[in-house]
Amino acid sequence: MASEVPGSWPQFCEGVNNVLEKMTNNWQPYREPLRRTLLRTGLIALIVGALLAPVWRAPGRWPLTTLLILWPSFGGHWVEILFLNYLRPRLSVARPVQIAARLATWFVGGALIAKAMYLTAEALGGFRPSTFPAWWIGGLAFIAIELVAHLPLQLRGRPSFYNGRG
Repeated sequence: MASEVPGSWPQFCEGVNNVLEKMTNNWQPYREPLRRTLLRTGLIALIVGALLAPVWRAPGRWPLTTLLILWPSFGGHWVEILFLNYLRPRLSVARPVQIAARLATWFVGGALIAKAMYLTAEALGGFRPSTFPAWWIGGLAFIAIELVAHLPLQLRGRPSFYNGRG
């Protein structure tokens, strides 16, 4: 029988599955004090808002720009928490499945966040773009933001999207 032969394909597959289960089957929920989350995401919004206000030709609307940037910074944190604590533990431990699900979560979350930013700006009498950009732009932009945000974690050897531990 092939499974009894040392080094056979079934034994190899079983070994790979055991390693994958040890790596990803024991997901720990992500926890962070709300105060820390608010401080980090608030500082990100302040800095990015200050940088974007002049670029958007609205330096006097820096507070509104900061408020709008809270959507991807603070709202994006909760998109990530949704994936880490609720979706990931319910998915297959296979790395391709985890990657596809995370990218899909980021994409949908980003599209919803972009729409929320647009509606907030419109409701507060802020920016009035002639049209709302295509829905998928927010999804792709959020994926790019998350990939950039996970890069420093990877470079410091911390759990991240790139190493499959975060």
